[in-house]
Amino acid sequence: MILTTAIIIGIVALGALGMSGRRSTTMADWTVSGRGFPRWTSWFLQAGDSLTTFSFLGLAGIAFGGGVVGVFALAYLSICSIGLYFVAPRIRQLGEERGYLTQADFFTDRFNSPALGKVSALVGAIFLLPYLQLQITGLGLIVELATGSEAGRGLSMVVASLLVVVFVVWSGIRGIARVAVVKDVLMIAALLIVLGGAVFGIAGIPDTFAHIHSVGPQLLDFSQPGWDSTFFLTAVVVTSIGAGLNTFPHLWPPVLAAKSGEVLRSNYKWLALYQLMLFAPIIVGLTATQALAPDTTGNHVLLDTANATLPSWLVAVVAIAGASAAMVPAAAIAMGISSLVSTNLVPVRESLRFRLNTVFVIGAIVLSLGFGLANSDIASLLLLTYGGLTQMAPATLIGLRRKVTVGAVPVLLGMVVGVVTVAWITFFEVPIGSWDSGLIALAPNLVVLVVAEAVRRRSSPTTASDARHATAARA
Repeated sequence: MILTTAIIIGIVALGALGMSGRRSTTMADWTVSGRGFPRWTSWFLQAGDSLTTFSFLGLAGIAFGGGVVGVFALAYLSICSIGLYFVAPRIRQLGEERGYLTQADFFTDRFNSPALGKVSALVGAIFLLPYLQLQITGLGLIVELATGSEAGRGLSMVVASLLVVVFVVWSGIRGIARVAVVKDVLMIAALLIVLGGAVFGIAGIPDTFAHIHSVGPQLLDFSQPGWDSTFFLTAVVVTSIGAGLNTFPHLWPPVLAAKSGEVLRSNYKWLALYQLMLFAPIIVGLTATQALAPDTTGNHVLLDTANATLPSWLVAVVAIAGASAAMVPAAAIAMGISSLVSTNLVPVRESLRFRLNTVFVIGAIVLSLGFGLANSDIASLLLLTYGGLTQMAPATLIGLRRKVTVGAVPVLLGMVVGVVTVAWITFFEVPIGSWDSGLIALAPNLVVLVVAEAVRRRSSPTTASDARHATAARA
């Protein structure tokens, strides 16, 4: 009971920090805060999505069951930092010039197509919901595993969800930025604490690898069923494409809010190195193979290891850090969903939009909380989000060009086909082995886009030429 109370107090303190400062009164202020965030504020805001619930729970579970294949997260996050070094400043430039608040604003403007903007907003909102559910589910699981209390799990999820709603509605992106600073400090400390507990309480790193080599060498060579080299390569490719082209709607406000392109380029130089922190949960997962039962649920590995090797007060610190790793991304995702719906999907006058936006923040959190009260596979939820949102990569790449020479209809058709393919594979459990559904879906996406564009150009060359000139004028 004492441990649960301490964790709840920590969660409330994080929420109170998010609510400090002035209240946002317009959509633009709430979403991008004047587009003037300096280097360190911008850096912590963007780093907030690097160490999340997936890093805290899912990655240790993958390493426990799949071995060194867990380094796929370091691979794609480092690669995407290279892509964003070039992509993000261009997005920010266009956003400042054209007044973008959301990813869907970009599609609407660059392709001169409100329909494409609405479809992209719908796709973004739908595929962000599993990611929001992941954060809330992970937070509850962290508290349950740390305290052994199932009631504490539900209570913490409700309290944290309520606090996220309040501080996001009150201060928007500024509140998220404040909590992100504390969250990253706590996460680094927590990962190092758990790593220390595993290394000194179970076995050192050399001994761990020697033990795995002797009793489970398949954990070192990408040969575990479901976690083989095919999984590694396809997961790295599809997530690098999606993240490198910033196809995740909740990551657009931090980019649009940065003071300059130079601030963003500086961020991505260091964010690639920051991903090295992910070695901590991977090593914890590998070390845990010597202490936990082989049938231990993957999402439980990191906290079970902490409980076995650390005193209760340090477990509380780790749990509070894990809660912060859920609250900051959850806040950003809720902002991403609500801004897409209120700005791009619901046609209302500006004076009503900001008030209606509050309703959508609450709706997104409540819906995800309801789903999250049931246990979910954290790694699978993340990969579903990445696979679906990566279907917007071709449209993003085309829209970033100075002259957009591809029509909105071909892009729209390709995107829809890709999204439907991901949904079909996922929900009908189509057997695809270890392949990533998002990468498979990109194939029909691109085929439809290319064929539809060829038909468009053949049937109306004059219209295509006019579209190119019109879009070039907007660049």
